[in-house]
Amino acid sequence: MLVACVLVVGGCAGSGPRAADVVATAPTPGRWTVTALGDSVTAGSGCDCAPFVDHYAELTHRATGFRVTADNLGVPGQTSEQLLATLTGDTDTTRRVADSDIVIVTIGANDFVPALDDWASGGCDLACFRTVADSVRTEVGAIAQRIRAVRGGFPTAILVTDYWNVFRDGDVAQELGAGYDQISEQVTRLADTAICDGLVDTGAVCVDLYAPFKGDGTGDPTGLLAADGDHPNAVGHLLIAETLAAEGWKLRA
Repeated sequence: MLVACVLVVGGCAGSGPRAADVVATAPTPGRWTVTALGDSVTAGSGCDCAPFVDHYAELTHRATGFRVTADNLGVPGQTSEQLLATLTGDTDTTRRVADSDIVIVTIGANDFVPALDDWASGGCDLACFRTVADSVRTEVGAIAQRIRAVRGGFPTAILVTDYWNVFRDGDVAQELGAGYDQISEQVTRLADTAICDGLVDTGAVCVDLYAPFKGDGTGDPTGLLAADGDHPNAVGHLLIAETLAAEGWKLRA
C-alpha cells in the first residue's frame, strides 16, 4: 500500500490536494477501473444508448474475469486544450484518472470546428486545418504524458482513439455537398495522423476507428451513426468498444 507523500508534480499540500498533487492509490487485485475522457463521442451525445466505455467495461470483465468499473468523464464540445487543462487543474478529474487502471481518450475533433466555419465562409483552405493539426499533435501527446505521470508508475493502459470523421459523415454529409465531403475527408486524415503521431514515446496506444467505420474510405458509415450524422448510434458505440477490446489488456508502468 502506498502511504508516503509521493507526488506527481510539486510538494505536499498542507490544506488539501491540488490537481498537481493528486497521487494514485495502489491497485486492488481483481478489480480495474476504466475511465473515459474526451468529447461528445465519449459522452454518448446524440444517442439514447450506453456509451462505448460501458460496453468496453463489460467486454473487459468477460475477458479477464475482473470486476470492472466504468467512469465516463466525457464532455460535449471539449477540445484537446481544454482536456489538458482539466487534467492539470481539476482535482476531481485528476484523482479519478489517478485511480484508473485503463484510460481511454477520444479528443481533437472539436479543435477543427472554428477552421471549418472559416472554410465555409471562404476564409480558410486546407492550410488552416494543418495548423490546427499541429496543435492537436502537441496537446494529445501532452495529455498522454500527463495521464502517465498522474498514475505515478502504476501499470496503466492508455488507449487513444482517432476518428472515422471529425465532422459529419454518411447520408447527412452527402446532403451538405461534395465540397463538404471532400474537406471532411482531408481534415480527418490530418487529424488522425496528428493524434497518432502525438502519442509516439508516450506509452499510449493509438486505436484506429477509421477502418472499422469506413474500411478503406469507401465504406458508408451511416448505419453506425446517429441521426445527426456526427455521433455514433448504439451499434457504433458497440463497435468502438469491440475495437478497443481487440487491443487486449496490456498494462504498463
